[in-house]
Amino acid sequence: MAVPVVDPSLTQETDPKQESRRAPAERRPRRWSRPARADLLAIGAYVLIGVLVCANYWADISHRVSSHLPTDHSWFEWLFSHGAYSLRHLENPLFSARQNAPDGVNMMANTSLLGVTLPLAPLTMLLGPQVVYSLYLGGALAATAATSYWMLSRHLVRSRGAAFAGGAFLGFAPGIIHHANGQPNFVSNFLLPLIVVRVLRLGEPGRWLRNGIVLGLLVAYQIFINEEMLLLTALACLVIVVAYAVQRPRAALARLRPFGLALGTGGGLALLLTGYPIWFQFNGPQSYRGLQGGVFHSWGEDLAAFVTFPRDSIAGVEAVERTIGLTEQNTWFGWPLVGLAVLAVVLLWRSSLVARIAAVLCVVFTVASLGPRIRYNGVETEVYGPWHYIRDDLPLVEMMMPTRLTLVVAGAVGVLVALAWDEVARSRSAGTETGPARRARVVGYAAVALALLPLFPRSLPAQYVEAPPEFITSGDWRPYVPQGRTLVPVPVPSNVHGLSTLRWSALTQHEFPVPGGYFIGPGPQGEGVFGAPNRPTSTLIYSAMDTDVVPTLTEENRRQVVEDLRYWRASVVVLGAHPRERVLRDLMTALLGSPQRVRDAWVWDVRPLVD
Repeated sequence: MAVPVVDPSLTQETDPKQESRRAPAERRPRRWSRPARADLLAIGAYVLIGVLVCANYWADISHRVSSHLPTDHSWFEWLFSHGAYSLRHLENPLFSARQNAPDGVNMMANTSLLGVTLPLAPLTMLLGPQVVYSLYLGGALAATAATSYWMLSRHLVRSRGAAFAGGAFLGFAPGIIHHANGQPNFVSNFLLPLIVVRVLRLGEPGRWLRNGIVLGLLVAYQIFINEEMLLLTALACLVIVVAYAVQRPRAALARLRPFGLALGTGGGLALLLTGYPIWFQFNGPQSYRGLQGGVFHSWGEDLAAFVTFPRDSIAGVEAVERTIGLTEQNTWFGWPLVGLAVLAVVLLWRSSLVARIAAVLCVVFTVASLGPRIRYNGVETEVYGPWHYIRDDLPLVEMMMPTRLTLVVAGAVGVLVALAWDEVARSRSAGTETGPARRARVVGYAAVALALLPLFPRSLPAQYVEAPPEFITSGDWRPYVPQGRTLVPVPVPSNVHGLSTLRWSALTQHEFPVPGGYFIGPGPQGEGVFGAPNRPTSTLIYSAMDTDVVPTLTEENRRQVVEDLRYWRASVVVLGAHPRERVLRDLMTALLGSPQRVRDAWVWDVRPLVD
C-alpha cells in the first residue's frame, strides 16, 4: 500500500533554510540494536490477527478455499506449486507448460508472485501448496503491518501506540482484507513502506549511491511480487514529491541533485535486474497486448463505498454488496474513519506538512478512482468521471482498474490515523497536562478507537471443495501419462468451469500437464483474454454441465474430439467425483466409449485413438 513518509522533523513546520542546513546525522533516524518490547508486542499482535483472518482455512486445510474468489484461491495454490516445480526441475520460472498444454502460460504476463513462490518452494515441496498458501496469506498481512509500523515509528511519529494503530490499519485495511479473499498478491505489500521511505531519502547529500542501490534492489524484488501495486506506489511517490516541492521549494531544490543521481542509479539497477523478465512479459511466448479493450475501465469506485463498512469486518454485513456491488471493496472505510481523517486534516493542516501531503493524496486519488461514470450507491449516474477522457488502449493504463487507485487513499488514511494518535499522545508527554487537556486526550483516543474497531477483520469466508480423486493423489495415473503427454481432466479447467480439476495439477505439484486452465493469454487479435480458447470438446463438456443434459452427438463431434485430444497430446481422460458426474460420464462414454473404473475415478485411455 502506498504510504506518504517523511522525516520526523517535517511533522511540524520549520524554517526551510534551517531544515536544509541540518546535518545529516541530526536527520538520521535512531538505530535500534535490538527490538524494543513495544515492537515485539506490536508484531505479535499483527501475527495473531493474521492467524485469525485465515482461521476458516485452517479448520479444514485440505477442503477449504475462498468462497468469495475460489478460482483465484486455486490459481495461487497452483502458483506455489509452479515455484516448487520450477526449482525442483530447474526450469525457467517465467513460463509454464504444465497448464494450457501444449501452448503453455507466460507467467510474467500473469500474476505469478515469483518473488514469493520461488523462495518458499522448499516449504511447498514439504507441506504442499494448501498449507503454504494459508501460512503465507496470514504472514503477508502481518508483515505488511510490521513494516508499516517500522516506517511510522522510525520516520514519522514518536508514539509507539500511534505507530501500532497506523500499522494495523495499513496491514489490515478493508481493501487489503477484501483482496485476501483469494488474491494474496495484493496482500503482499511489505516492501512498499520500505520503498517509499527510500524514495523520500534519495535527496540525502553524500548518500546518493547507497540510496539508489537500495531502492533499485527493492523495486526489482517488488516487480516479482506485484507490478500493479508498484505502479500505484510510484504514482503516489510522484504526487508526494511534487506536493513537497510546491510547499518547500528551497529545500526541494537543495536536494535535487542527489535525488536525481540516486533515482537514476536505482532505476538503472532495477532495469538491469528485471530487463529480461519484463521483455519476456511483453514479447515472450503467450504474451499479449492489453486486456480485452480495457474491460476493467468501468470499475470505478462508488462514492457511497467510502462511508460503508466492509463485508469482512465486525461491523459489515453481506447485504450491502447487493446495493453497491460485488467488484472490489478498496475503500469501504465507514463513516467514523472518514470523519476522523477529515478532522485530522483540519486540525493538523497548519502544523503538519505530512497531513497536508496526505490530504493531497486523498483528493487526487479519490478523483482519479471514479471511473468513466460517477457511481453512487450502486447507480451509474450521467456525470462523466475522469476515465471517460482516457483512451482504453494507452500502454499500462489499458490494464488498470480505476477503483484500485483508492488503495493509495487507504495508505494516506493510515498515516492520518497515526498522526492523529500521535498528536493526542504529545499532550501527555509535554508534562503540563491539565484536567480539561486530560479529558480531551481521552476523547481523542476514543475517537481513533471508535473509527478503527468497527473495521476489525473477521475470518475470511471459506467453502468446501472436493479433494482430488485417489486415482490422482496415489499416483495411479502414472502408467497412463508417458513423458510428453497430458492428462485431460473432466471438466477441462477454465476461468468458469473446472475449479476442482485445476487443483489436481496444483496439489500434485504439477506432476502432469493439463489443457485449458485459469490464466490470461493472447486472444485471436493478440489482446489478453481469460483462459484458453474453447475447443469443440471443452464446449460440449461445458454445455452438458450447464444444462445437465447430454447433447445430441454426431460423427463430426466424435471426429472433433479425436482432433482435440491430438492437439492436447492427451493420453488419458479422467473424471472424478463431481456434482455433474452422471451427465459428464454419459457424455464422455458416448464420445470415447466405455471407461475403466480405477479407484474412485472414471478413466478413458485414449492412446489407441490418438496414436
